Amino acid sequence: MATPGAGHEASHPSPAKYAAIAVILSVITAVEVWVVYVEALAGVLLPILAVLSITKFALVGMFYMHLKFDSRLFSAMFVGGIVLTVGIIIALMGLFQVFVD
Repeated sequence: MATPGAGHEASHPSPAKYAAIAVILSVITAVEVWVVYVEALAGVLLPILAVLSITKFALVGMFYMHLKFDSRLFSAMFVGGIVLTVGIIIALMGLFQVFVD
């Protein structure tokens, strides 16, 4: 008979690992702010910010919400929700011809 938590990883990250993830999230946030002020990137601003935001979303979900240590199904549902949302937003933008000049 399977014991509860048998699918979990044996050990969770150390405080140093959490600090490293916090530094990575801070760097991503700094890049997001920097990208907004670079005028040369104005044409690709939204895709860049979307990728950076989704990356942060996934990191927070995987480490701080401990999804990395739970069943992969939970991670797939969590990240799948944001991917589905982005897909719907892109489809709506196409429907309303946002991409047409």
